[in-house]
Amino acid sequence: MNAFLILMLRMALAAAFLAGLFGQVMVVPNSLAEDVTNAYGPEMATALVPAAIAGIACVQVVLVATWRLLGMIDGDAIFSERSFRWVDVVVWAALAAMVIALLTAAYIFVFGSGADEMRLLGDIGGLVVCAGGGAAFAMFTLIMKGLLRKATELRTEMAGVV
Repeated sequence: MNAFLILMLRMALAAAFLAGLFGQVMVVPNSLAEDVTNAYGPEMATALVPAAIAGIACVQVVLVATWRLLGMIDGDAIFSERSFRWVDVVVWAALAAMVIALLTAAYIFVFGSGADEMRLLGDIGGLVVCAGGGAAFAMFTLIMKGLLRKATELRTEMAGVV
């Protein structure tokens, strides 16, 4: 893969990671906490802020795993067993984010009676869409893992022939 492209991808990954860190430290504890407190009450903010921070952390885990996989492409080690561990990390992080989104939606459904109906419906709907996106991403990644495994097998066979 082109070294310039890998550099650009790594810069984008670093920027996304830092944006997530900024969100975890500044935006979620301040803006989201205030918004949730105004809509649902202060007791809901106590539960929803850590859930949002954990969801961002799941995305950051995917970014780190992608960084490592890019390094394996650069070092021509992507067709090794080590790469499958990093792909598994991506799948598990996506599934964890999906579970966090579903549990948060259920929590809002059960305890969010203080908000108006449109706010409640919008928040639950958004979280369910995020959970669906996480599930789809995990399934897509599993399909790509299967293709990587097949390519690794074919490369091993070709190395044996040559």
